[in-house]
Amino acid sequence: MSEAVQHPPSCCAPGRGEGPTAGPGSHRAGAPDGLLSLGPTVSAPPAAPAALGDGPGGSVLLPGGRFLMGTEDAEGFAADGEGPVRPVTLRPFRIDACAVTNEQFAAFVAATGHVTEAERFGWSYVFAGFLPAHLRRGAARPQHTPWWCGVPGAWWRAPLGPGSGLAGIGGHPVVHVSWADAAAYCRWAGGRLPTEAEWEYAARGGLEQRRYPWGDELTPGGTHRCNIWQGRFPTKNTAEDGYAGTAPADAFAPNGYGLYNMAGNVWEWCADWWTTDHPAGARSNPAGPPRGTARVMRGGSYLCHHSYCNRYRVAARTSNTPDSTTGNLGFRCVRDV
Repeated sequence: MSEAVQHPPSCCAPGRGEGPTAGPGSHRAGAPDGLLSLGPTVSAPPAAPAALGDGPGGSVLLPGGRFLMGTEDAEGFAADGEGPVRPVTLRPFRIDACAVTNEQFAAFVAATGHVTEAERFGWSYVFAGFLPAHLRRGAARPQHTPWWCGVPGAWWRAPLGPGSGLAGIGGHPVVHVSWADAAAYCRWAGGRLPTEAEWEYAARGGLEQRRYPWGDELTPGGTHRCNIWQGRFPTKNTAEDGYAGTAPADAFAPNGYGLYNMAGNVWEWCADWWTTDHPAGARSNPAGPPRGTARVMRGGSYLCHHSYCNRYRVAARTSNTPDSTTGNLGFRCVRDV
């Protein structure tokens, strides 16, 4: 049986139930575009579905087999269900080298007319530090993560709220997508969301029981390998890695399997319902509990920081309600072979 969300406070936003109550679709008509624009607006996409992996880096065939899932790392969060370390065997599968981008999601919406849950609810969570004063002022802020604002008019095409757009970030991961939005895109693209076991196997890049996709050192040789928070969270981000918000989906060096940003940048939805109860014995192709109240998220985001939420480790995990959407939550697709 899946458990309720119980873990130390993190950079990830709480569930949608703690946010404002803007009317469904309230921002869609006449929302200004360009006040917070970041470059040329994403052009009209083709109507035909793109094949899975048509984005940056394509897709990668992984052989599957046995790996050790989980961790008992002293720097981890035992309450998150990161352990025990257990042997897991997986079938071969293909996985996108990158998270789904704004351009790819735009093609999906153009082809299907899909309306995201953030659009229907009329609001989504945006990091307060990105907002102008008039949007921060009076915004609903969750009690345990007050650096988030529930912003009416925030959705995937307006990631910073009314007046923002996708200019210059077409190749960045799409955000403000719920679990159902992500699953719908994957079906359209001929794939599905990864199971949590598939995601961790892919993130490890062939390395056994290492802390990060590239090894045990966060910045080997002083080189940044992922997009996370530098400075003092949540008040000062020095952006030493080059990015204060999202980075391009193919930023930084890939892991040993050729996969990009399996640590940091944006959290990624997985198929599984959340649980912290993991059998210690060997398992084959685990898919999580049959039901629950929250879905698994993996990988950490640009808001993660060692002092508060070092969930950019490959075994780190958290969850959110399936209808929740934030400015640091995206996804990537897998396909059976």
